Parts: sequence; C-alpha cells; structure tokens
Amino acid sequence: MAIQIGAKPDSGFDDPIGMLKDCHRRIESFLGILCVIVGRAQGRSLTSEERDAVKAALQYFRTGGQRHTADEEESLFPRLLTSDANSLEEISRLEGDHREANDLHASVERLYSTWIASGELTSSDALQLKSQTERLKQLYSDHIVVEETIVFARAVQVLDSHAIAAIGTEFRFRRK
Repeated sequence: MAIQIGAKPDSGFDDPIGMLKDCHRRIESFLGILCVIVGRAQGRSLTSEERDAVKAALQYFRTGGQRHTADEEESLFPRLLTSDANSLEEISRLEGDHREANDLHASVERLYSTWIASGELTSSDALQLKSQTERLKQLYSDHIVVEETIVFARAVQVLDSHAIAAIGTEFRFRRK
C-alpha cells in the first residue's frame, strides 16, 4: 500500500489490537478495489492498471487476510473466551463470518482470475462477481463493527498485559 504523508503509523507487535484494527483498514481498502473494478469494468477487458490492482488485492486476501483470521481465531479469541465467557456469542458469529468470507473470497478469486486470463466474463459470471463482492463488503462492514466496538473493547478490558504480550509474540511469529 502507498504511504500517506501525515498518516498514523501502523501499530506494532506491542499493540496487537491496534494491529488488528490497522488490518481492518487494509481489508476495507483492498475490498474497495475489488468492488469498484467489478462495477466499472463490466462488459470489457480489464486495463493493465485494473489487472494489477485486482492481483494485488487478491494477493492481500490470500496472505494478509488469512493471517488476520489466524491472529483472531488462534491468538485473540481463545484468550478472550478464557477470560470472558460472555464473548462466546460474538466470537461464534465472527468465526461464522470468517468461514463465509473464505468461501466468497475463493469464488471472487476464481472469477477475477478467469476475467484476467480470458479478458472477459460471461454475463452470469459478471453478475455473480458483483453480487459476491457486494456481499463481502456488507459482511466485512458488519463484522468489523462487532469486532471493534464489542470484541476488541472487551479484550482491552479483560486481558492482562501478559496475555496482550503473548498475542503480540504470536502475531510476530506468524509473520516470519
């Protein structure tokens, strides 16, 4: 991603909750690319700029998106459930969102890859791609609100500094 002068720097491993929020901003940005391009390029081949942007977005979701899910499901959620059983309902919903998003991403990647390789999409594939990117946008919008306003806020309240540090260490390990 491009560096924006004056922008807040990304959080580090000492602030894993901040890292998760930073990742949400990247998810929103890359998903925005996928949504805009499917909307404006229907019925034609993608330009080289559009292809490059789509490839970058798809690559982000294959790597950064999967790592983000692991950060939550393997590091944050288990600790939060141990410290706050009241989080079970939200966490179960979020894990369901992760599964749905994973399925949608696989289909979106397949459709965009077909478009890039062949230079065109059938009208039914174009409609499916548009529908699935719109669903992803709504899914992430709702998902991020729950995480940032409920789950992350609870984590900051109930997890001690040792748990936060351990989460940050696990995040660092996942990025090696």
